[in-house]
Amino acid sequence: MNKKESREDYLEAILVLERKNKRVISIDIANELSFSKPSVSIAMKKLKDEGLITVDDDGTIRLTKKGRMIAEKTLEKHEFLTDFFIYLGVAPLLAEDEACSIEHSLSDETFEKIRQFVMKARKE
Repeated sequence: MNKKESREDYLEAILVLERKNKRVISIDIANELSFSKPSVSIAMKKLKDEGLITVDDDGTIRLTKKGRMIAEKTLEKHEFLTDFFIYLGVAPLLAEDEACSIEHSLSDETFEKIRQFVMKARKE
């Protein structure tokens, strides 16, 4: 996994957990991603240094505006691609796994073209 993929996975996980739990702490992220707590702590420091998250005194992790934009874009690609692959007949678990891999390497331009094509095809 490269740095961009890792960063996007962490930010996406924070967004998903935030929507589920309202409050996100490191252990939640570790459990969600099946990573060790020390690995998550190191990643949170890097995300904080990049201005993508803030960490409150009580350990609550929050996305900054920039972090939220990246997380939402990543999650949108993930959900759309998963649904698209399932629509094509791919088994749900495989669709989920492959969407997660592809979401990181797909440019915004290509993603938008795929989305437009799918939306047009569904209308016909």
